Parts: sequence; C-alpha cells; structure tokens
Amino acid sequence: MSGLITASEPSWIAPFTGLSPRQFGKLVTAMRREGMDRARKGRPWSLTMQDRILLVTAY
Repeated sequence: MSGLITASEPSWIAPFTGLSPRQFGKLVTAMRREGMDRARKGRPWSLTMQDRILLVTAY
C-alpha cells in the first residue's frame, strides 16, 4: 500500500522522528538487545518492530 508511513522507507524516518536513519537503526538495534522482539503471550503484533518504534518516536 502506498501512502503508509513505514520504517522500511528511510525517507519517512527523519521528518517524523527527528532522527537520522542511522540513529534510528541504532535505536532498533538497542531495543533488540533489550529483548523487545521476543514473542510474548497474547495477540501478535500486526506491525513490525521497526514500525512500532517509528510510531512511538513520532508520538
């Protein structure tokens, strides 16, 4: 789908978060190290981990 804001398109990262794509990548790596991408009980996420991080940083 076109028009959706997604972390897979680096051009969306800086305008919405103020982070460069490199900084955003470091944030994603740090969150992975902390175990954010582990499977948990309950309903699975429909967004990728990168898109969830983009959502939170944009907020």
